Amino acid sequence: MTLPIPTTLGLKKSFGFGDRLGLATPGHLAAARKSDFAPIFAQQSIREMDRTQRTPQEVMLAAQKALAHAGYSQEWGADADHLKTEADVNITAATGYCFFTIDPSGLVVNDADTMSPALLVEQVAHLLRDGVFTDTHWAEHYLNQTFEVSDKTTLRFDQDGLYRAAAKYARAIAHCEKMTHAIAKASASRPYEIEVSVDESDSPTSALEHLFFGLELKRRGVHVVSLAPRFVGDFEKGIDYRDDLKAFEDCLQKHVEVAKYCGPYKLSIHSGSDKFSVYPIIGRVCENLVHVKTAGTSYLEALRVVCRKSPDLFSEIVQFSVQRFNLDRKSYHISTTELDVVDLAKKPTSDPERVYLEERVGRQLLHVTFGSVLTLGKARNGRSFKEAILELLNREKDLYAEVLEIHFTKHLSLLNAG
Repeated sequence: MTLPIPTTLGLKKSFGFGDRLGLATPGHLAAARKSDFAPIFAQQSIREMDRTQRTPQEVMLAAQKALAHAGYSQEWGADADHLKTEADVNITAATGYCFFTIDPSGLVVNDADTMSPALLVEQVAHLLRDGVFTDTHWAEHYLNQTFEVSDKTTLRFDQDGLYRAAAKYARAIAHCEKMTHAIAKASASRPYEIEVSVDESDSPTSALEHLFFGLELKRRGVHVVSLAPRFVGDFEKGIDYRDDLKAFEDCLQKHVEVAKYCGPYKLSIHSGSDKFSVYPIIGRVCENLVHVKTAGTSYLEALRVVCRKSPDLFSEIVQFSVQRFNLDRKSYHISTTELDVVDLAKKPTSDPERVYLEERVGRQLLHVTFGSVLTLGKARNGRSFKEAILELLNREKDLYAEVLEIHFTKHLSLLNAG
């Protein structure tokens, strides 16, 4: 069997299908065939690989074998997601990934939003001292200049705005430059493309901060195909957008204008699954300059199959997840609390599929505990949850593909409806 090779997708509008179990590609492909989005079928973050005890090669091969079996010959991408170190780059590049998502979120200084002017001056001095800026005249590229990013929007840096943007993002940008060199070296002569993600930081990215980020990347020779800012509102895991839709649209419009001005590059929507209320807005405002990234929602659809075909196994997974929730939730942006989960677990239900796979608390409970379920969880009979889930999904391949096709067709159709 000849395995298909992933390719770069450029500025085509694109959609990332994350797969935590290695069995979702047939359903993803069925939805992708009905859409004009360029698909990324091999996608998993380093964090998720650690939590599921999978390797980059296993993630890649699962997608390749499914595509080969389906006779798929069109272009598709492979995303080495949320890379933080050069070691992350090397191990994924060696496996053939060609889309690299750099995640410098840990270097974003969220406190810059509220720093005093005196402290900002001190922070910028530290950036020079630490070699983050090697050009002592770096500020002249921005200060008191007017940037007409569109016929509707003009942005201007005064010292306060520039220093806040630099204090907040300069170290992250410098890390992106370093990682870009590592990606170029690891990819050798193979084509590759780069995304930068700061969506997992605490405070929203303003249009002015995005402009600084985009221009500074360009000044440092970092060319991105997409960038994921931290948008206003709540992009929580596993559920719809939670905030004012008009405020989001106004914010998104300015980010699109900046992306066109600095690139053009695509805006990347992370935690993009299940954001049904904002998909038409995203499609309308971004048009083709958009990449949407999903991950955990395919795992939840797998649990939907488990719920329908093995209710007792599903019940055991829920009970185990309740015990793991408080620990596993810590690295995720969600509103569900331990008290919410405990209260839900106390309530008997005759419709577990609705309660745990359609409503906020149940979905987020199951979403954030996936790693523990797949690596630590055991059924009462001593069998691992992962083994039981995979056996059931292999037995119910058609149903799993069907629920995935329905789920992602809804995603893609709403994006295009805009």
